[in-house]
Amino acid sequence: MAGRPDALTITDPQALRAIAHPARQRLIAELYAGEVLTATEASRLVGLTPSATSYHLRALERWGIATRDETTGDRRERPWRSAATSIAITPEAHRLAGSTTSRRSLSSWFEDLQAGVHRMLACADQGSDEVGMVSRERLWLTPEEGAELQERLQAVVREYGSRSGRSRWSHPEGVAPWEAYVFLMPAQDDPEKAPGRGPRSSEVE
Repeated sequence: MAGRPDALTITDPQALRAIAHPARQRLIAELYAGEVLTATEASRLVGLTPSATSYHLRALERWGIATRDETTGDRRERPWRSAATSIAITPEAHRLAGSTTSRRSLSSWFEDLQAGVHRMLACADQGSDEVGMVSRERLWLTPEEGAELQERLQAVVREYGSRSGRSRWSHPEGVAPWEAYVFLMPAQDDPEKAPGRGPRSSEVE
């Protein structure tokens, strides 16, 4: 973990196109969850051959997303790790890459999210205490408040995730893997504030 920047921000639309491949999305998810993986170990997670997985890892390396772990392993199959503790893609990169690429880059997230919801419901049906939580709230934020909220949410997730030092291969007894998805996005316009409707009396200063 030492020496890595705290955050990696993707601003180049070409980088977004390069990481849109489902296997690369899965590799990013694993590496930025704190995993340190050889190509052989990673290949078992993405369902590809070690050779094909090495190709995708090298592609991530070219964009500064993945890097070799210089502290462990022999030179023949040195493990890979994330180049930072977190990764983010700017809205501008999504816009310039185009809607098709943006949707492709997120599609594996939503597939995993749907599978996670099904697991959560199955746990609830079985009476398990490890059901998880789903929360939805309408927020009214200034741009500054929105940016602050994003930073605070990311800090909490990283505290329990990438900064914890725990991984698939190294963790205390009694822990279980959890998936954390954080979405903060513009809401649909309030129909009561459609064009032609004036503000309520409580909104007039």
